[in-house]
Amino acid sequence: MLEHLCYCTNIHPAESWEETLAALKKHSLTVRDKVLAATRNHEASYPIGLRLSARAAQELLKGENLADFKYWLYSESLYVYTINGFPYGAFHNTRVKENVYKPDWTTIERLTYTTDLISIIAELAPKSIGGSVSTLPGSFKEFDADETKIFANLYATARLLETLSHLHEKDLHLGLEPEPLGHFENTEETLDFFERFDTWATSKNLPLGIIYRRIGINYDTCHFALQYEDADIALKKLTQAGLRISKVHLSNALELDLESNNLKLIQKFNEPTYLHQVIIQDEKQNITKHKDIQDALSPDHRSLITDHARSARIHFHIPLHAEPESPFSSTIQHTIDTLRYLTDNPGTCSHLEMETYTWGVLPAELQAPIEDQLTAEHLWVLETAENAYLT
Repeated sequence: MLEHLCYCTNIHPAESWEETLAALKKHSLTVRDKVLAATRNHEASYPIGLRLSARAAQELLKGENLADFKYWLYSESLYVYTINGFPYGAFHNTRVKENVYKPDWTTIERLTYTTDLISIIAELAPKSIGGSVSTLPGSFKEFDADETKIFANLYATARLLETLSHLHEKDLHLGLEPEPLGHFENTEETLDFFERFDTWATSKNLPLGIIYRRIGINYDTCHFALQYEDADIALKKLTQAGLRISKVHLSNALELDLESNNLKLIQKFNEPTYLHQVIIQDEKQNITKHKDIQDALSPDHRSLITDHARSARIHFHIPLHAEPESPFSSTIQHTIDTLRYLTDNPGTCSHLEMETYTWGVLPAELQAPIEDQLTAEHLWVLETAENAYLT
């Protein structure tokens, strides 16, 4: 049922183009062989969800690197229809945390980086599929970003996407990815952001069409589940408002039932690399947000957590095919509901990407060789989507 499904290669540590290509040759080819063998579909082309740092993107555009890469893809029966352009720089083995939002969309550095990625996907994406690039939701709330600068840079990006779409005869688009504590983070804030974007463009007598054709949403199932949103309602609201679902990230968040007042158990997942926002819901469905695990556990924040707290959802990606040990669970139902929605509404989005990037920091009981993990996730999505189609 799924025409195009890939895993995001942001899981493989690589900052230069040489390191990126080496990781693709080492890991992606192995995963491809395992998936195609399991599905008994040895003749099929296999998609790659490319992640390029700013450095790797610049290097790929030099000399014959892009032409050589295109030939390698062709020779291995691989293709690329999407690029993850959220993390600008180092994404592994260092403190990433809120730095993943830097530089944000108020800066020329973010605009230049994304322009490079768009130039690359314009060359790589098959005409029949088109190409997408995903990016951060403008900025991070703590940065108090100047929205007019965000709008100006995004509009310039939309114009480039429009030009290259016509030049290459491909449907090219950018997906802004709402995330807890991002500049906009849930359905309502996303709709409000685009309404302000629309107002800004109108005030400058700029055509609105290219915004909605070329700038859309990267719908991450982990992020929307963290906000306790319903997938059907969220996707319906976004699409009915005229927003494009550029890409869907299939990912899964950690959940803990707080009936026993056991929030301290999340300390097990407190690691120094990534930002792990904690969203707590009480019995009246009110939510309290904490920037990171250590914030939620601090004395100051503990006072904000009432006796009526019922559950905590933690931005820690859990494999799609595996549940953590009790008393933890996951938000996998949101991913299942999203796959069912896409089955029932096939025109919503055709770019799907699995994005569990936390393999390197998972607890021991969830660890497995990386190629086996990625293969298991791919097969889980195929089976889940098929069940959605049959029902």
